[in-house]
Amino acid sequence: MARKVVWTHEATADLEALAEYIARDSTFYAAAFVQEIRDASRSLNEFSERGRIVPEIANQNIRELFVREYRLIYSIKELRVVILGLIHGKRNLKKLWKAEKRG
Repeated sequence: MARKVVWTHEATADLEALAEYIARDSTFYAAAFVQEIRDASRSLNEFSERGRIVPEIANQNIRELFVREYRLIYSIKELRVVILGLIHGKRNLKKLWKAEKRG
């Protein structure tokens, strides 16, 4: 079943911050990486269950895809996939999201 993919405000801010960081060195690579992340997120409309369950959350409906070393974290709903965040794989998800008051 195809689901609509939507990005939360927080996830969009994560992506923009990452793009700005990479663009300090190369606007070309920043744009290419943003495109790679967007393509990965769009693929979730048909294959939303392909990501692994986020270990820190242990909820079957909260999953993640790795795009290079970044975790694209999303929630599977009946009719949509909600992109919740994008964080570096070495960051502490629980600590970061608690500090930011995210779900």
